[in-house]
Amino acid sequence: MSEWRFRPARDHGLTLAERVQSYDRERGLGSLITSGAWRLLCRLYLRVVHRLSITGMEHLPPPPFVMVANHSSHLDALTLASSLPWSSGRKAFALAAGDTFFTSTPASVFAAYAVNALPVWRKKTKPQDLDDMRRRLTDDGGVLILFPEGTRTRDGTMARFRPGVGSLVAGRPIPVVPCWIEGAFAAWPATAKFPRPGPLRLIIGEPLLFTETAQDRAGMVAIAEACEAAVRGLAPKR
Repeated sequence: MSEWRFRPARDHGLTLAERVQSYDRERGLGSLITSGAWRLLCRLYLRVVHRLSITGMEHLPPPPFVMVANHSSHLDALTLASSLPWSSGRKAFALAAGDTFFTSTPASVFAAYAVNALPVWRKKTKPQDLDDMRRRLTDDGGVLILFPEGTRTRDGTMARFRPGVGSLVAGRPIPVVPCWIEGAFAAWPATAKFPRPGPLRLIIGEPLLFTETAQDRAGMVAIAEACEAAVRGLAPKR
């Protein structure tokens, strides 16, 4: 029998303001209940108001894995998170712009405990942050939702993927699930304050693996290009 050892919570000793912005944040019972209720509410909203349809659910692997998609709306993260089955959804966290969703303690608490978001500070991401994200994936068996374009499109066209996703999965057995979200730009573009009714469609593609890809700049760029091509390939033909 292995020796039992007590491991304190990684976020033990942090203040509330520090905890909600920390990659070491752990989920308690209250957070699981809050985020579960939020996901059910979002799923109901997306089904009723946006008539969300999902194809390709059979392509979702067991955690850990990364979901990547085109990014045109605040509806995107809600759509991806709401599509996950409970076993994966309760372990999912989305990367969110720190200067948008973590600008105040109330906003940070909502983003952290309802949406289970982790902040990404534009032009301030450190190597340690990437190490912490990888640990959340591998050690906790998590699901990471990210948008490699880095920002929402302003004209509806998908931008080139940045290589950050490659730094998370290069040389590691972590699948990347490409997704295409249709209709989010029409329903809630970046230029609008509030969403309007309109159909949403989520297409989930087959997972990609990059276990043999080098963990260097060239490898990260190659991964970003492969993910971008897979996402574009899911777009309905015009």
